[in-house]
Amino acid sequence: MRAWTYGALAAATLALATPAMSQGIQIGPDGIRVVPQEQVRERDGRPERREERREDRRELSEREAVRIARQEGVREVDSVRRTRGAYRIVGIDRRGDDIQVDIDRRNGAVLSVR
Repeated sequence: MRAWTYGALAAATLALATPAMSQGIQIGPDGIRVVPQEQVRERDGRPERREERREDRRELSEREAVRIARQEGVREVDSVRRTRGAYRIVGIDRRGDDIQVDIDRRNGAVLSVR
């Protein structure tokens, strides 16, 4: 009787877990999230989202990065440097102090303000 109960419990667990297998998991800068099957496409044996491929090709322009830096307090821009994954905007704030803003090139997130 006990073996039958364990067998039924195992079968129920597998039956409930099957729909979850039809989803993908995306690990990115925003953390871990579940991606519905409609948005997942197999490419070279690994799932890949179509929108994600398009977004990877586009990155922020220097002009957009300066606009974001101005929102963070930069009044006069001295230099804009493009690092591996970010823009570094160096300038002066409204009080005349030096300020440096690092902005992610892919999504425009402010990484640091110093």
